[in-house]
Amino acid sequence: MKKWLFLFCLSFGAFSIAEAKQAPADSTLQQYVGIYKFPEGSVIADVSVALDSGALTMTSSAGVSALEKLEEDMYTIVSFQGTAKFNRDANKKITGVTINARGYLLEGIKVEGAIAFNNIKDRVLLLLRVR
Repeated sequence: MKKWLFLFCLSFGAFSIAEAKQAPADSTLQQYVGIYKFPEGSVIADVSVALDSGALTMTSSAGVSALEKLEEDMYTIVSFQGTAKFNRDANKKITGVTINARGYLLEGIKVEGAIAFNNIKDRVLLLLRVR
């Protein structure tokens, strides 16, 4: 019985440490989450950046892609062989994104209060309700 109790405590402790290590990364990534709108006439109207299982994803009318960190505020858009650089203001708040992918250079502004989805179906349903 003592062995089982010891193993349970050990397992619970290991799980708690793993969760504690993951939480700060998720909260750091949360600052990138949102919808970024591009100027009218751009090849895509906007992108949605979401947090999915501790990783960032980017969704647009062109499709969905994982984002892999290159350096601070700079990510690779894996599925489109491009980069996304998140722009900050003087207060270090994310205000926009610059995307360089497949020969296109797009500069978008973060929409305050917008909800981001990593699932294109949920995103389409929301856009249909809003319009």
